[in-house]
Amino acid sequence: MTTPSQRLVELGIELPPVAAPVAAYVPAVLDRGVVRTSGQIPVEGGALAYAGAVGEQGTDPQDAKEAARLCALNALAAAADLAGGVDRLAHVVKVTVFVASLPDFTGQAGVANGASELYGEIFGSAHARSAVGVAVLPLGASVEVEAEFALAR
Repeated sequence: MTTPSQRLVELGIELPPVAAPVAAYVPAVLDRGVVRTSGQIPVEGGALAYAGAVGEQGTDPQDAKEAARLCALNALAAAADLAGGVDRLAHVVKVTVFVASLPDFTGQAGVANGASELYGEIFGSAHARSAVGVAVLPLGASVEVEAEFALAR
């Protein structure tokens, strides 16, 4: 069986440093065998990589899908850091994706696929998911992702 760290190497993906909290919270917590992350926005190299609401006159949905992938990678980094390494994470339990959406945009599920597809590539298993349209996200981000991971036994 291929481990998550092996899959990351095969995919050419390196976990980023855990983003420092911008308010009064921690990046992840462990509760009854599940690592739950705080919402992660699309920060890359210390800067917000994707901003603005998604829709016909706003951010392109494909860019937002890439933002969701980056958010999911940031959430994975936070979970792995808390768990003591990515191989301590057995599988993804649930992903919640918030999409800053203009009133005309109804493709939140397609944007959320950026996170789900990344986790599928790494863990090879399905997970529960919610995709939610919101008016605005912290720092003007296009997407925010929360994830829950089962701890390996």
